[in-house]
Amino acid sequence: MNKISFIIFILTAFVLTTASAQDENYQARQQFNQFKMKSRLKPETGEINYRGLPKPELQSKLNNILNVSVDDFVRTWNDRPTEKKFLEDIKLGLSRFNGFYADLDAEDKTHICAYFAKLMDDVGMESPEALLNRWIQNLEPADKQ
Repeated sequence: MNKISFIIFILTAFVLTTASAQDENYQARQQFNQFKMKSRLKPETGEINYRGLPKPELQSKLNNILNVSVDDFVRTWNDRPTEKKFLEDIKLGLSRFNGFYADLDAEDKTHICAYFAKLMDDVGMESPEALLNRWIQNLEPADKQ
């Protein structure tokens, strides 16, 4: 009877661990989907005051770039996620904005980086502040890292 109890204990632990991992995956996917559904880089008031892009016609293009970055995070999340891989996703995502860099001011760049920090938060990792700050300040463009 002792072996049966042990086997039941092991199976229960396995089921609970699997259920917890599935719940975590579900939550991350929900957060990614919610992120993609929002229209970003538009004027905001309240807790965050943001005047919006100086060229509103860029909003759709830049939102699409952010959504592609979310897709990168989803692929990484589904395929053995590591912090290194998520950082590579951020570098790639930021490099996609480089063609619009001259059209963005510091507030816009900071706002874009806040979205990447949110993605890192959604996967339970710390925001790569140094990487984001280098891009904001154009000290090291993301596509040259």
